[in-house]
Amino acid sequence: MAAHLYSELASDGLPDTVIILGPNHYGVGTGVSAMVEGVWQTPLGEVEIDSIVAKQICKNSEIMDIDETAHTSEHSIEVQLPFLQYIYGNQFKFVPISMMMQDSETSRSVGESIAKSRDGRDILVMASSDLSHYESQKQAERKDRLVMDAILKLDEEELLRVVELENISMCGYGPVSSAIVAGKLLGATSAKVVSYQTSGDITGDYGQVVGYLSAKIGK
Repeated sequence: MAAHLYSELASDGLPDTVIILGPNHYGVGTGVSAMVEGVWQTPLGEVEIDSIVAKQICKNSEIMDIDETAHTSEHSIEVQLPFLQYIYGNQFKFVPISMMMQDSETSRSVGESIAKSRDGRDILVMASSDLSHYESQKQAERKDRLVMDAILKLDEEELLRVVELENISMCGYGPVSSAIVAGKLLGATSAKVVSYQTSGDITGDYGQVVGYLSAKIGK
């Protein structure tokens, strides 16, 4: 799934900084946690944190903390790095932001702080999330379509609303909402679905599936 999106990103060229937003699955650390120094290591090598951008985002946010502990066990951000290394090598820097708090006010604040910190750089904002968890194929497709429709309309409030009303077990609705907010402030005017599948399309078990979406926001 992710490979479809990364194939498109590869043709867009190398950004100055990649900002990766992910949910906090384990409840460790503060409500919104950023790392501002250091390197992350994958089997493909090391990736450096963009300290200048990371510190600026934290400075521009009243809700974000500098906190490494939230990132010690969390996987939602690190799983994106090998894909980025494959298309960009180790030439890029990144900023990891983990979100335990995913309400509307928090999501908007995070998105706004990212947009304020651009300072003329070419930045790529990414949100890491699965969609429905352990639903039937039919139910997952119905619920995931509501999420996709909100993303396609660049409507972060609708996204949060349908997740709550339909009890959609999407783990990273806050990061996706923040990415939409940041994207619009940075000039995005449209979105498209690159690919959508469920785990059942691979395993053949459609009784309990997990939904996966690749979507791209841009001009």
